[in-house]
Amino acid sequence: MWTNNRTAGVCLRVLHCLQTGCRTWGGVRGAHLSSSGPPWRLLFFGSDNFAVESLKLLTVSRSSTDGLVESLEVVTLSGHVPVKRFALENQLPTHSWPPDNVDGRFDIGVVVSFGCLLPERLINKFPYGILNVHPSLLPRWRGPAPIFHTILHGDTVTGVTIMQIRPKRFDVGPILNQEGHQVPEDCTADELGSALATKGAHLLIDTLMTLPERMGNKKEQGQTGATFAPKINTSMSWMVWEEQTCDQISRLYRAIGSLTHLRTIWMGRTVKLLNFVGKCHISLSDERRKPLPGSVSYQRESNTLAVCCKDGWVGFKEVLLKKRLTAADFYNGYLHQTDRGLFVSKTTSEARQMRENSSL
Repeated sequence: MWTNNRTAGVCLRVLHCLQTGCRTWGGVRGAHLSSSGPPWRLLFFGSDNFAVESLKLLTVSRSSTDGLVESLEVVTLSGHVPVKRFALENQLPTHSWPPDNVDGRFDIGVVVSFGCLLPERLINKFPYGILNVHPSLLPRWRGPAPIFHTILHGDTVTGVTIMQIRPKRFDVGPILNQEGHQVPEDCTADELGSALATKGAHLLIDTLMTLPERMGNKKEQGQTGATFAPKINTSMSWMVWEEQTCDQISRLYRAIGSLTHLRTIWMGRTVKLLNFVGKCHISLSDERRKPLPGSVSYQRESNTLAVCCKDGWVGFKEVLLKKRLTAADFYNGYLHQTDRGLFVSKTTSEARQMRENSSL
């Protein structure tokens, strides 16, 4: 949501440049702006593709003659991370972490998906402090994995927050700007992350256009509604068929499926469950016999492996056991050879042992 016509105009021109590939968006700079407003000298801290979206808009603004960003330099982590690749491709000056020689060279810092706690001595080198683009409606989902936990816990509304960095703790600084976002039904963490990256980039531009005013009206975070979003651990991928509902398994798959496969145990061996298709409606040959959680039924018509969980059945089209197998391959090679087709949950001693022996 643009707060004034000037901000809207800047962002529309930035969008036009991204779409057309132009390096400038025209206009004549008027009288030199005072130090209480743009153009800003920015140092950007970032690592992943989420951060690249904000860096893109800042880069276009730096190249314009209409003046939101006067200069832009980038701090990246070691390795060939997306932010570093983008900076090198666009001839942006880069610094290794931690940066040195920043005294008096920058007005503002911007942190997007960086993952390192910035020390107070560094924060104090920026007259306007350091801003952070965070993909949640703080104080909900503070921490390194807000998007994953938004999906995992079934939130229907999330958003983006622009806040000021504070030393010693992540995501507790005052809020300068915030915008909500409806979570699409059945979306994945990757899909939500892409949408929030775009929204966050626009909200950052909006905030920088009116930064002194927003700093004057900043809102301290309270503890009411505060939740923590820890890093995603692959131990979360082990299924507990007795405890998990169809909806919970769906959310887990959509939250972590791009990072790791859901896992279970078959005849003492780890099986990775692929190509989740959601809740299944199946007919059993003996309706009087209640199936055990983890029971596996091959659905020939849809070529799906249906697995019994706490409140129903969920389906997978493929599994990984030594090699990738379709549902039909798994049935023909393994399932039909036993009278009792059962995936075992991690709560058994066998599954716990397998989890400890498995490479994550």
